[in-house]
Amino acid sequence: MQSLQEIAAGVRAGELDPVELVEHALRRAGETADLNAVVHLDADGARAAAKDHPRSGPLAGVPVLVKEIVEVEGWPFRCGSNAMDEIGRRDAGIVSVLRASGAILIGLSHTHEFAYGCTGTSNRVGPCHNPHDPTRMTGGSSSGAAAAVAAGVVPLAIGTDTAGSVRIPAALCGVVGFKPAYATLPTDGVFPLAQELDHVGVLTTTVADAAYALAALTGATPAPPRTTPPRLGVVTNEEYLNHTAEVGAAWSAAIAHLEKAGATTRLVQLPDWADTFRTAADLQGPEAAANHAGRSTELYQPDVQERLREAAEIPVSRYDLARAKAAAYTLKMANLLHDVDAVLTPTVLTTAPPIDAVTTPTGARAVRAQLLTNTRLANLTGHPAITVPLPTTGLPIGLQVIALDNDRAATTAAWIEDQL
Repeated sequence: MQSLQEIAAGVRAGELDPVELVEHALRRAGETADLNAVVHLDADGARAAAKDHPRSGPLAGVPVLVKEIVEVEGWPFRCGSNAMDEIGRRDAGIVSVLRASGAILIGLSHTHEFAYGCTGTSNRVGPCHNPHDPTRMTGGSSSGAAAAVAAGVVPLAIGTDTAGSVRIPAALCGVVGFKPAYATLPTDGVFPLAQELDHVGVLTTTVADAAYALAALTGATPAPPRTTPPRLGVVTNEEYLNHTAEVGAAWSAAIAHLEKAGATTRLVQLPDWADTFRTAADLQGPEAAANHAGRSTELYQPDVQERLREAAEIPVSRYDLARAKAAAYTLKMANLLHDVDAVLTPTVLTTAPPIDAVTTPTGARAVRAQLLTNTRLANLTGHPAITVPLPTTGLPIGLQVIALDNDRAATTAAWIEDQL
């Protein structure tokens, strides 16, 4: 499999044909249509862009999917909802950057409705299915992005992450999900969930590709690879380690392997889980409610309606307190991250649950708790976080790498990936 850098270099040198790259992506999208990962394909537009491609840019000729809450001029803009049926009037900021980098947009990927859910099961076209076992969920809300990359439709997909929405599906589908630091990638033109927490991120098959994509989209120079083993903080908070047996075995084996490879590890206690989780929820809820105020929600999916009702009940006083707490937790987390190259946690506490596990309210709440527990902190503090697939003989499992800045996150995650 060629890397993003190799694909782009091949296109620029005339050794790879953008038309063939696009045709392969369109063919794979058709072959994997039952996954529901792709909700809109612009085959004619992608072919035209490939035919007339200038063979330039750091992502020259790379086929890309963008999450359907991202506005693209002339494409459907529905956010996975029966209550919204618009046509994009302009390109979102991230779309403009993708086009300028030479990437070729082929379509839109499935999202949990309005990105307000972590399972990927609620959408106008039905749930997204995990390529490793179609009876199981992908996680969300960037469900289609993870499934499409895992299924080989595209080598790069754009997702969003407000409480884990890039990392959760990446972990459950066995790919890399990189939520960079807050405001690294533009969010204008992306339907907002909670502006204080929303991030745009990338999903790829390797950490090197994720780092390269981020550099290409920001105009940065990729950081050189690590030459020495990193200093790793290993989480000890019990909530972050309340995992299933499968996740626990993969987690323990990974830490032992990294120590054997030369990494220096130290046990770290992250800020109080219950309070940081509640603080993030108190930020997200009122902002989500405000973003949907005035909209007719009768056609929303039942779980999204319920979450919006709960969000509207959070008083302004709690929201204001949450903003103050977020600033304090950001500083506390930065101080902790100054002492290590990264902090490690399991990304998700379980492997992909069955899609039918969310058919009852009780089941849905239990699944959401398992999926969201470990990812929310990095949105609250805005620090970069990457999920890396762990070796396993069963369903995919992810290792979360949280760092002080994007370069440190990328180089540390790449070292870990190389060792594992």
